[in-house]
Amino acid sequence: MAEGSIDTMENGAIRTEADIARALAALMEADPRLGPVLARAGEVPLRRSAGGLRGLLGTIVAQQVSRASADAIFARFAQEVDLDDASALNAAPDEALRRAGLSRPKMRTVRVIAEAVASGALDFNRLQRLDAAGAIAEMTAVHGIGRWTAECHLLFALGHPDVFPAGDLALQIAVADALDLPERPKEKPLAAIAALWSPHRATAARLFWSYYHALTRRDAAPVEPEIGASPGATNCA
Repeated sequence: MAEGSIDTMENGAIRTEADIARALAALMEADPRLGPVLARAGEVPLRRSAGGLRGLLGTIVAQQVSRASADAIFARFAQEVDLDDASALNAAPDEALRRAGLSRPKMRTVRVIAEAVASGALDFNRLQRLDAAGAIAEMTAVHGIGRWTAECHLLFALGHPDVFPAGDLALQIAVADALDLPERPKEKPLAAIAALWSPHRATAARLFWSYYHALTRRDAAPVEPEIGASPGATNCA
């Protein structure tokens, strides 16, 4: 069966705290190194987000800003435009998006996304039926949607059980500390490490985000790559 297959998605989607608990138990059995990680991390929250267009727009809005700023911008955005209606977003004047607080690049991105949804090039119902690789490919074919954004949407909005955003800075820092690695792993080496946690990589990601929070006493928020970082080196949750 292919990685992140439809069968895995339908039968293993993360929808409740009980799903997290079951996946954590499986991870502890599969990799004993994760026991101390969970002890340090404490609670591993579900952290589900809205699905569809609204959820994807929320991820875009949250890039490069603090969580508080993202929440404020998104609230204003929702007051200006029906975020569940791609046609309404297409018809909204630029001034409405500026009033919400969107930067010019984000304005361009949300316009392109709305056009893709309206044309059927991006179909959220279809994404739910695709495996992880197929869903990521469809999303990243839309200009302005990078792999990080696609992985975050799959993980938090669709509850995909086997997605691990290896480009995420917080995950890189957390895994390096928890597993006592000599240096922070880049995206490809971290993806290779995370392969050991399949088919529960999304829960492993949540575990290491919780560990990062315990380690730094900072709550991670979606941000774009740091200056000088490779594309996709981000912080997703």
